[in-house]
Amino acid sequence: MRWSIDVSADARLTPHEDAFGNMIHVFSAAGPLAELRIDVEGAVETQDTQGVINGAVERFPPSLFLRATRLTAADAAIRQFAERVRAACAGDALAQAHALLEGLNREMVFDVEMTDVVPSASEAFALKRGVCRDLCHVFIAAAHCLGVPARYIAGYLQLADGRIDQEAGHAWAEALIPDIGWVGFDPANGVCPTEAYVRVAVGLDSIGAAPVRGTRFGVGSENLEVAIKVGQ
Repeated sequence: MRWSIDVSADARLTPHEDAFGNMIHVFSAAGPLAELRIDVEGAVETQDTQGVINGAVERFPPSLFLRATRLTAADAAIRQFAERVRAACAGDALAQAHALLEGLNREMVFDVEMTDVVPSASEAFALKRGVCRDLCHVFIAAAHCLGVPARYIAGYLQLADGRIDQEAGHAWAEALIPDIGWVGFDPANGVCPTEAYVRVAVGLDSIGAAPVRGTRFGVGSENLEVAIKVGQ
C-alpha cells in the first residue's frame, strides 16, 4: 500500500490516527486563497474475501456500533422494514443482513442527483432514493433495530465497465455477524465487497468517515470540485 498527499498551499501535513484507527492528515493554510487544491494518489493491493474483514484495527467494543447518530437514527418506517426482515430470518444475523441488503437495493433508487444534500436515513428511506451514502445510513439504522452492530465505510470502487474517471468515491456498510466477524454489505449495488473495493475509512456515519473535511474562516464564497480516477 502506498499513498501520497500534496497540498497546493504552503502547509505542513500532520499525520495521526483517529479513535477508529483511521489515518488522518491535518493541515491549516493562511489566506486569502484563490484556490486550495489537495491531490491524493495511492496504490493498493486488494483481494476478494467475500466481504469478510480481516486484520482491521478494532479499538472499541461492538456495542459502540449500535449507537445512532443524526444520520442513522431509525424512524417507524425503518423499524417496520427491519421487523419484516426479522420475521423472515428470525435468529440468523447473516441472513438478516443479506435481507437488508437485498431489500434496500430493491426498494431504493440510486440517484446521483442527491449528492448536494445529506438526508438522514429516515428522510432517504421516505424518498426511496439516494446515493450510496444514503442507502448505507438506512442499512445501518435498520441493522441497529435488529440488534446488529453496523458501521459506515468510505472508500473507492473499481467499476466493472472499465471507466476510470468518477465523480465521487463509494460507500458501503459493515455488520458484525456472530462467529464470522465484520462483513461488508453494499446496498447500492446489492453485493458484498469484492477485490474491486478499496476500504479507506470507518465511522458511525458519512460525516465520521468523510474523505475530506475542513473549516473556512472569513468572508467570500467557495465551490468544491472533485475528480476521482480509479483504475487497475
